Amino acid sequence: VKTFDLKSKAKSLRTKDMWFFGKNKKNKIIHPAARILRARFDAAQTTADNQRHWANADSLSADSAANIDVRRTLRNRARYEVANNSYARGIVSTLANDVVGTGPRLQMLTDDDRGNGIIESEFMNWASQIRLAQKLRTMRMARTSDGEAFGILSINRNLNSPVKLDLRLVEADQITTPWSVFSPQGSAVSLKTNSQGQKSIVDGIEFDQFGNPAFYYVLKNHPGSVSVVFEQDYSIVDAGSMIHWFRADRPGQSRGVPEITPALPLFAQLRRYTLAVIAAAETAADFAAVLYTDSPANGEAANLEPMDVVALEKRMATTLPDGWKLGQIEAHQPTTTYGEFKNQILNEIARCLNMPFNIAACNSSGYNYASGRLDHQTYYKSIRVDQADMALVILDRILQAWLDEAILISDYLPLSWRTIMSRCRATPCHQWFWDGTEHVDPAKEAKAQQMRLANHTTTLADEYAKQGKDWEVELRQRAREKQLMNELGISQQTITTSILEKDDESE
Repeated sequence: VKTFDLKSKAKSLRTKDMWFFGKNKKNKIIHPAARILRARFDAAQTTADNQRHWANADSLSADSAANIDVRRTLRNRARYEVANNSYARGIVSTLANDVVGTGPRLQMLTDDDRGNGIIESEFMNWASQIRLAQKLRTMRMARTSDGEAFGILSINRNLNSPVKLDLRLVEADQITTPWSVFSPQGSAVSLKTNSQGQKSIVDGIEFDQFGNPAFYYVLKNHPGSVSVVFEQDYSIVDAGSMIHWFRADRPGQSRGVPEITPALPLFAQLRRYTLAVIAAAETAADFAAVLYTDSPANGEAANLEPMDVVALEKRMATTLPDGWKLGQIEAHQPTTTYGEFKNQILNEIARCLNMPFNIAACNSSGYNYASGRLDHQTYYKSIRVDQADMALVILDRILQAWLDEAILISDYLPLSWRTIMSRCRATPCHQWFWDGTEHVDPAKEAKAQQMRLANHTTTLADEYAKQGKDWEVELRQRAREKQLMNELGISQQTITTSILEKDDESE
């Protein structure tokens, strides 16, 4: 805001740089407006060519775009494809197996070495009792096909473990507000609002004033259960006991959508094209032959009924009506582009999951060593991101709940851990180990590993972690093996030399 002399300023107006003025009641304060710029993006223009393509584009919020009806439809279609499409089933199960593997392994990093070993051993025994690895794989599959996975930390008295904590999985369909459709009395009920007048419940999740989940509304029975179709009984679960794992693609997104959503139309196209090729081949094969004549209409050929069917026996010679010839129809299906089309569709389907084609199709016939490793790098990075996210959202919560229960059991954990738990506001220092990825050429990888250790660009801890192993456990085991070899008089140098000589001969 600046004061101008209106008359003198008006004289300096030019046609190229046009200024617009606003004035107050005293005609002293002038508000110059900015120069009008005319610029545009081609993608923002609506033309006759792209109008239908962008017809479904909208400006809805994240929760409005992924409302309960949209997510229900996407879940049902994704589950249908996974249940009936072999490629979809294989992609989802392979992704879960690669991310979770045989299950994570815990390593405590506190100064109490004895306590660390006890907690690691007892936690892994408890994890095997509740089948934690299997439940984690189910949650990863649910996140792919349902968009989100839910688990409730509850007490299971039937567990064969001192700690009775359990992880109970529930489907996304059960996390919903029962009154979002109808209340038990049958009258519609509106959503609750917070003090600022904003909605505080988003389809089964109630948020506090800071936007954090506070409570979850869980139906006691699945809404798709036939036996309890009219029953709407539900429980309210505190957010501290609920694990909600999903990928938020937009800020403010509260519920997840299936990760294979962009690939659902492609799965349908793949199935339709395959069925069409089979149908075309069967149709061509069914019409074994056709009778035709070169004679003109009403000519010398014998009269036959149009579209009449003549039954031909296999491996038999026969005579034809006068003037007629027998022509056999060739089956031109499947076409030569059938395999290429399927490969391209599968490649596009797997892209939304950062999965290379050879893993999605379980076929590496068109790959060489270099291209195979290059394609796998993006996939393995994506797996490490999923593992880190799973460790933060799921495993750390489970470990903290397990420690809170275990510390209350008399003579179960060392007394020093009572002090550690009382001083720690968060989970004590720890890390999770996952299954390592197998190298295509172990010999080359071993040599590269030896060079990295020699020039100090890596550590034994990092190298063992790549294989999903605890370096302390492995070194102690190696020390025991060396001690036993020395007692038995086995020379380690002789074994190493013979192995290297065989490697040199093979090269």
